[in-house]
Amino acid sequence: MTNRLARPYRLAAFKLICLQGIVALIAAVIVFIGWGVNAGQSALAGGAVALLPNFVFAVYAFRYMGASRVNQVYASLKRGNGLKFMLTIVLFALILKSYTVVLLPFFCVYVLVLFSGLFAPVFFNH
Repeated sequence: MTNRLARPYRLAAFKLICLQGIVALIAAVIVFIGWGVNAGQSALAGGAVALLPNFVFAVYAFRYMGASRVNQVYASLKRGNGLKFMLTIVLFALILKSYTVVLLPFFCVYVLVLFSGLFAPVFFNH
């Protein structure tokens, strides 16, 4: 059962994930227009590799809150962080093994989506 105190922080995290998704889509469209279909798909895949693990972490990180649930908060953060890293590794392996990827747009959009989280305070109050 989730805590009501965590709701505003969970919503802020999901706003950040939506911002990262928009950044990934815009970057993929720009790459698609400039470099073609394969590069656009690679850019979109790079954005997905950055976005999906962040979503999983946000789901786990903001499940509980409060001093009475310290053990649950710690366990949830630990589980979310571990799943985030494992999912990132699995997604990298699957995409690089299964598809022909244009590496420059793939990694550039991946890094761009990760760094877009640093600029979240510009767009959000929380």
